[in-house]
Amino acid sequence: MPNKRIKTDCLTNKLTVNLVIYPHVLATGVTLPIEMLLAGEAFARRYDKSVLKLNTQFLSESSVKIKSRAGITMVADITLDSELLVKSAPPDIIIVPSLWRNPRPVLKSHQKLVAWLKHCWQQGSTLIGVGTGVCFLAESGLLDNHSATTHWHYVDQFKRDYPQVDLKPDFFITQSERIYCAASLNALADIIVHLISQHYGKEAAQNVERNFSHEIRKPYEEQRYLEGSGDRHADELIAEIQFWLRTNLNTELTLTEIAKQFGMSQRSFTRRFKSATGVRATQYWQQLRIETAKELLASSNLTIQEIADQVGYQDQGHLTRLFKKDLHLTPKAYRAMVRKKLFS
Repeated sequence: MPNKRIKTDCLTNKLTVNLVIYPHVLATGVTLPIEMLLAGEAFARRYDKSVLKLNTQFLSESSVKIKSRAGITMVADITLDSELLVKSAPPDIIIVPSLWRNPRPVLKSHQKLVAWLKHCWQQGSTLIGVGTGVCFLAESGLLDNHSATTHWHYVDQFKRDYPQVDLKPDFFITQSERIYCAASLNALADIIVHLISQHYGKEAAQNVERNFSHEIRKPYEEQRYLEGSGDRHADELIAEIQFWLRTNLNTELTLTEIAKQFGMSQRSFTRRFKSATGVRATQYWQQLRIETAKELLASSNLTIQEIADQVGYQDQGHLTRLFKKDLHLTPKAYRAMVRKKLFS
């Protein structure tokens, strides 16, 4: 399928996001991503007035007014029949939210929307399907022979309706090129944080995450199933080393010594690790330690020094410096923030 891009953020200086609405849509699947994206834009704009201007629109197939499952009436900014839509470039991102219960009646009456989603993807749009909203993407054929996930309650029916889709029900997030699937609202929030990081920077994403969740979350990259990446790469020896690193965080061995332990020179290890995973071994190793430290700070009563020891930093000050660099917080401040949100 074509993978071209008709317009780019850098040319328009806008990030256009369309949120699809239809009968029985779950309103939270529409309102939450908008609020998170707006928060990310606002944070980034405080420090850089030239950041992408967020342009969000509610889109429906034909009806201007749509009543959600909760009885909330939403008004479409644009419909597929609109002349304005025909003349404008495809949106950068399209969010297809979940429906309440059986999506098939709505799918059957919205085939024009299904065709439009396929057209937009072919023109370069990023698509995000949420829960049963993933059925719209499957109906278009875009997910055939690609990975996807959906709400747990609809897994069996989804398998029957779309046998060509490589369904991953054990994952809350899947990513296949520019198509994201989220099995739940929380998974959608994690995808939005990931996209905020891409468009507005890491600090904006961290700020949104702190304000919208208690932040005991694994990084996006560790949660989603991404076709052909992560530990699913073809280099079995590197995958074996990754597993060893995850289970031996407090080792005193250096990466050079670990590579030697697996019969590899440092040069070969460095090259193969980056080639297989897309990140440097030092970066991967450090991020593993920081994420484990975050979990221990939130869920245990260990002292900061004890946590530093458990993740392989004998010097508590080293851990503190890494936290300040990565999160702009000390370990103590991070623990206080997370626990206040958990227990207050």
